[in-house]
Amino acid sequence: MTRDFTATTFVVRHDATLLLLHRKLGRWFPPGGHIEPGELPHEAALREVREETGLEVLLLDAGSRLGTVPVLPQPHCILLETIAADHQHIDLIYFARAPGGVPRAAEREAHALRWFSSDDLAAPEIAEDVRVLGRRAIAAARSA
Repeated sequence: MTRDFTATTFVVRHDATLLLLHRKLGRWFPPGGHIEPGELPHEAALREVREETGLEVLLLDAGSRLGTVPVLPQPHCILLETIAADHQHIDLIYFARAPGGVPRAAEREAHALRWFSSDDLAAPEIAEDVRVLGRRAIAAARSA
């Protein structure tokens, strides 16, 4: 069994979360990908959003300090996703706000992108984990 660390970000604007129609899998997912060697998880989350959508976003948890020691931005949760029988992703899930900009889908990653409201996330083509986390991200951004 091999396991890779990944970071995924649910980006929210105007009570909707941004999903991409994944080029290889043909399913709707938030931006995300592998954490590079030496990269901090929250940096990977921000980089993947920038690479896949062109947006500069702000994580809802910006991190803090305990005296002189940095506390990294906290993921909302960590998922263990089975990619193949012998491969899993340990996926750190972040929530972010998009203050501006027009997203564009990176052609190598996605066929399209779209903002999904909480109601839109009920569509049958949206996986349950994406539906639940997308709705949580929208609620978190609203209360932040």
